[in-house]
Amino acid sequence: VQLQASGGGLVQAGGSLRLSCVVSGRTSSSYAMGWFRQAPGKEREFVAAISWIAGVTSYADSVKGRFTISRDNGKNTVYLQMNSLKVEDTAVYYCSSTNHKYYSTSYGGYDSWGQGTQVTVSS
Repeated sequence: VQLQASGGGLVQAGGSLRLSCVVSGRTSSSYAMGWFRQAPGKEREFVAAISWIAGVTSYADSVKGRFTISRDNGKNTVYLQMNSLKVEDTAVYYCSSTNHKYYSTSYGGYDSWGQGTQVTVSS
């Protein structure tokens, strides 16, 4: 299984970015996906996750109401729409995948990871 994340960049506070993650190697679309992030000097933390049923999602409290996770099973792609970005959202964002149908909010709940994409929010 391979995951390719893209869409990161530099944005001013209050701006928006959309991250994408393309999954290859899974034989079906019955898998959950997640986004995590890691800021310098901090541990990787959960951001959002989505089960194989697109409407079943979960968000970290810090991003609830600002970020939206979605998926297009036909394109084997998961998205993270990030609005109202804050300086504290600055981090490397990683997409992740598991062969389980339902999401996990735990780092250990995923078996495949993308390479990470840098998101920098300036004040």
